[in-house]
Amino acid sequence: MAYTSAQLLTMSQQQLDDLFSGSPAGDIPSGEAEGTAIIASGTPVSAEIASLINTFAWQGKTFDAVHGTLRNRITAVGINAIVAEVYKTQSWFDGKECIVLDYSKTSTVASHIRDEIRSIGSGLYLGVVFWDKKRTINFALQFPS
Repeated sequence: MAYTSAQLLTMSQQQLDDLFSGSPAGDIPSGEAEGTAIIASGTPVSAEIASLINTFAWQGKTFDAVHGTLRNRITAVGINAIVAEVYKTQSWFDGKECIVLDYSKTSTVASHIRDEIRSIGSGLYLGVVFWDKKRTINFALQFPS
């Protein structure tokens, strides 16, 4: 089944967890992806929260697969900042292979953050955010096709 970021906002947390766990890591992406924060998934406010975050705080990520890095696009004007190392390893979520976005060595602001992503469709990745080892929220990354 093909998914969209909008559909992910309507899914329950259990559905998101099952989708993440059942998906392959996929290839480390390259290029600019539009981001969608998934907070309060499956509730009437999820899309509104995502829209506010996208407008004022976080628009997505720009990957450089050759160098194994990314930069987040943040603020209302989309400044490329907050660098992470990108590599494949075992997921903290379920122990299966995933793509890790590791901020521990590259960012003072986000040094406690580790994102994990997996491919769930053509150019679409589902992510899980960890603060230290505590799972916090989900997000989606949509690359142009």
